[in-house]
Amino acid sequence: MASRSVNKVILLGRLGKDAETKFTPSGVARSTFTLATNRRWKDQQSGEWKEETDWHNILLWRAENVANYLLKGKQVYVEGRLQTRSYDDKDGQKKYFTEVVCDELILLGGRGDTAEAPAGPAGEFAPPVSMPRSAPRPPAAAPEPPDDLNQGITDDDVPF
Repeated sequence: MASRSVNKVILLGRLGKDAETKFTPSGVARSTFTLATNRRWKDQQSGEWKEETDWHNILLWRAENVANYLLKGKQVYVEGRLQTRSYDDKDGQKKYFTEVVCDELILLGGRGDTAEAPAGPAGEFAPPVSMPRSAPRPPAAAPEPPDDLNQGITDDDVPF
């Protein structure tokens, strides 16, 4: 019987800097960014609240335009898997690098922004994940298509 294993990462945090997209020699988009997650707890000794920030390296394949939306301070939801790679530095020392290979990405907003952005390798739009009841809710308004595309469409034709 084969043993089973799981390599699943779910993160909700803010971007530490703008995402950067480069292309492989064969033309495949490779976007990278850092994501900060915070943990807050009350110190049992002093009774003071303490906070700790962890930084995560994120890698997203085949999302050419995602860097236009992934800007420093934006809040995002990331699902993926951990991957560790190694390389030899200039002194011949072996270095290890762990990153999250992103399978799903949802832009939640940040710095006052509430717009959605493409998610996942296919670039489809995805709704935001659940937010706390206390979080401010953005108005649910879809952009209007140009007038020539609206001809002949009634409210009964819209699926929602």
